[in-house]
Amino acid sequence: MQKNNTKIELPSDIKALVGLGNPGPIFFFTPHNIGFLILDKIVELYNATWSEDNNMLTATVIINDKKLLLIKPQTFMNNSGEILKYLNKRGIKQENIFVIHDEIDFPFGKISLKVGGSARGHNGLRSLISYGGENFLRLRCGVGRPDNPVEVGNFVTKKFQQSPQEVNELIDKSIQKILESVK
Repeated sequence: MQKNNTKIELPSDIKALVGLGNPGPIFFFTPHNIGFLILDKIVELYNATWSEDNNMLTATVIINDKKLLLIKPQTFMNNSGEILKYLNKRGIKQENIFVIHDEIDFPFGKISLKVGGSARGHNGLRSLISYGGENFLRLRCGVGRPDNPVEVGNFVTKKFQQSPQEVNELIDKSIQKILESVK
């Protein structure tokens, strides 16, 4: 993958996929929950099941012969970083996680990998960074942005403006990128 003519070096020791989102049915099909939706589809594809554990939902799958822990924090977006205390106890450091999140700075459907960097206003990323730094792999899933910057909070927590088919295409494309990236 190229970014500004610089090759992104993907970590080879990914142990967990972390989907960012908010718990509860009112947030189910919203841009902020694209990370949850992607992990839900992976769980479905790999016939895994979710279990509740320490204020998160977890599942285990094997992708490309690698056992991965899937995590959906249930702390709401602003406190997503709380999961890192639990992961550290399991020997999973921040550099071993692959975070999947919404990206309002990308048009709907664009995806990109990134290692490190700032939160750029994303509260879930800000929380993860505050608990251990910025050194983790991210899949940035473009959800677009509202015309009025004041509306960002409402935009990401209201139902997708796109059709379910368009959202499913974004989910499928994101999963393909994850499968290519986990080695």
